[in-house]
Amino acid sequence: MFDALTDKLQGIFSGLRGRGKLTESDIDTAMRAIRLSLLEADVSLPVVKQLTTAIAARAKGAEVMDSLTPDQQVVKIVSDELTALMGEANVALPLASKPPTIVLMAGLQGSGKTTCSAKLARYFHAQGRAPMLVACDVHRPAAAEQLSVLGGQIGIPVHREEGVRDAVAIARNGIEEARRTGRDLVIVDTAGRLTIDAEMMDELVRIRDAVQPTSVVLVVDAMTGQTAVEVAKAFGEAVDFDGVALTKLDGDARGGAALSVRAVSGRPILFIGTGEKLDALEPFHPDRMASRILGMGDVVSLIERAQATVDVDDAQRLEQKIRGGSLTLEDFLEQMHQVRKMGPMSQVLGMIPGFRTVAKANDLSVDDGQIDRVEAIIKSMTLTERRHPDIINGSRRRRIASGSGTSVQEVNQLLSQFKQMKKLMKQMGRGGLPALLGR
Repeated sequence: MFDALTDKLQGIFSGLRGRGKLTESDIDTAMRAIRLSLLEADVSLPVVKQLTTAIAARAKGAEVMDSLTPDQQVVKIVSDELTALMGEANVALPLASKPPTIVLMAGLQGSGKTTCSAKLARYFHAQGRAPMLVACDVHRPAAAEQLSVLGGQIGIPVHREEGVRDAVAIARNGIEEARRTGRDLVIVDTAGRLTIDAEMMDELVRIRDAVQPTSVVLVVDAMTGQTAVEVAKAFGEAVDFDGVALTKLDGDARGGAALSVRAVSGRPILFIGTGEKLDALEPFHPDRMASRILGMGDVVSLIERAQATVDVDDAQRLEQKIRGGSLTLEDFLEQMHQVRKMGPMSQVLGMIPGFRTVAKANDLSVDDGQIDRVEAIIKSMTLTERRHPDIINGSRRRRIASGSGTSVQEVNQLLSQFKQMKKLMKQMGRGGLPALLGR
């Protein structure tokens, strides 16, 4: 996410390095470049003006002009202002003092609202809540079926009513069932339309008035850029939503919606969707997002993902093997599976500070396709070969390459890299995952 904007901003900052003192002319030139980069990222024009004016005012002050490291101060100012623009701090979805908490999901058709509803249910279930999903989209064919399938995948009950066309009645009945069965969180999935229209808004308002939700969450497709801002404006006028869930952020290399929606709507971004899987939803933290946009990584989110997905006992066992120098390819495969649970490899590595810069400088690219090939190579080995890779001679390498659909060169490369990694890890004394978990 934000790749295009990140690359442009890093290019601007690199142009400021090594200049010693910065002049007002230097800052004006940088501001013009930042303004153009933001507009190319599909950020709303009023937001671009607001942001660059705030950055320029601070950059021309004493904290930059009198600094011994003015380029670093400019980066800090841009980070601060981006954070302020997106909302300063994380805003949690409020929970009702008396259960159940009722969350009404709104948005256009195609924004990912139904999937986001299931993701939200899974997120709160992992937090110890007992959610229920209510299928109130009576207009889109198979919408209720889709929600039922998603609910089944995550073990969350779904209230649906076959043949009923009254969305308000379904919502009321779903909440009553939640109370009766002791569910403390109800997520109501409503109908969307391809465009904003009076009929959709009227139905949404009637559902809201009937169920009196604790919160109304607007689901917005991040890839729609400026359109996302217009959608937020229209829904804000009609139903007065409480916060935004930005979906498909992983597919948006520009980032305009994330930077514009909060500033234009005045409502906080609550959650962001970072992938297709049902666990790819995370709370929105403006400071962490600003850090990602500036290519500075996001260590806190990386640690949280590791702690949520990695089995600590397995990590500690691997640590002992690494310390003793007895790590095998079988262990390496297991550790790779643990890391992949955290999300797409490029996304995980992108959270490491400086990784983008190093990768770009060395023309490195790590994707899940490469990981799939490594996994195929290891799985084509016998158990003995995985545990004792030193026995893999020429004929074994040819057999492994043939069985994994790769080349002998790729098998050789993996064995060489594993040998180097094993040596390096032994020297470090601690493995990546145990260190990341802080254990």
